[in-house]
Amino acid sequence: MRWLAMCVGLVLAGCNAPTPYFRGTEVTRISVGGSTFDIRQRGRLAEAVRVNTEYAPRLGPIGRRAEVAIETVTGCDVVEIRGDAALVLGIMDCGDDYRPPMASYAPRYQDCEVVDVFVPSGGDIAYLEAEC
Repeated sequence: MRWLAMCVGLVLAGCNAPTPYFRGTEVTRISVGGSTFDIRQRGRLAEAVRVNTEYAPRLGPIGRRAEVAIETVTGCDVVEIRGDAALVLGIMDCGDDYRPPMASYAPRYQDCEVVDVFVPSGGDIAYLEAEC
């Protein structure tokens, strides 16, 4: 019985742990449209780990919210997302003159809502506008 309890505890302890590539990087928690993510950035890659429970999550809507969360935290444009409804990897374009944001005293938690979605005709890209 102790063995089972210890195994369950170890599994639950890793629910929002970063993947090995992002281990040791700073984490920012942000909420967008009812989804809460832990965002970690390293170079041109960012990881969004969804930490709240949702009924029947799908990558489509979760991916768009993760994209907004990554862009809000990092200040870079997300070019591509990969992953599933629990963990999204964002590939970013930060430009040639990008410098990581300096540490500030702003709150580390942000709550954002998607207020507008624009999809150009015949395009596969959707542009999201968020208010934080």
